[in-house]
Amino acid sequence: MELGSPFQRGRGGPGGWWIVDGPELHLDAEILVPDLAGWRRGRMPALPDVAYIELAPDWVCELLSPSTEARDRTDKLDIYGAAGVPWVWLVNPRLRTLEVLERSEGKWVLNASHHGSGPVRAPPFGAVELVLGDLWLASEPSTPAEKDVT
Repeated sequence: MELGSPFQRGRGGPGGWWIVDGPELHLDAEILVPDLAGWRRGRMPALPDVAYIELAPDWVCELLSPSTEARDRTDKLDIYGAAGVPWVWLVNPRLRTLEVLERSEGKWVLNASHHGSGPVRAPPFGAVELVLGDLWLASEPSTPAEKDVT
């Protein structure tokens, strides 16, 4: 919702995007459900009233967990790249990190990496400051040293 409000509605923000929570994507023969996906309104003027979306998003966000991280970082990135998705965010709540991947010359390139709780501007949403601390659960330690090891 931190991104959705300014980018979808444009009130006090840049607008121009559809941000969808858990959309079912049919990208060629592959079916994926990213945690979040976004389309520029210039490419998709209205959200289709369908069960799944076949148009590749302009941005995808995957929340990494121990059970999904390997697939998110390998198979899904390959599929997103082949479909033409230009931006992927990998968010790791356990480590409190945000990795911004950009598709360049057929490869995923780390555009930016953020850690902690401070404010960041992350492409393709650099027009709005996002506070990383708003993404983390207060009870989650950000490093092994913060864990109670008694």
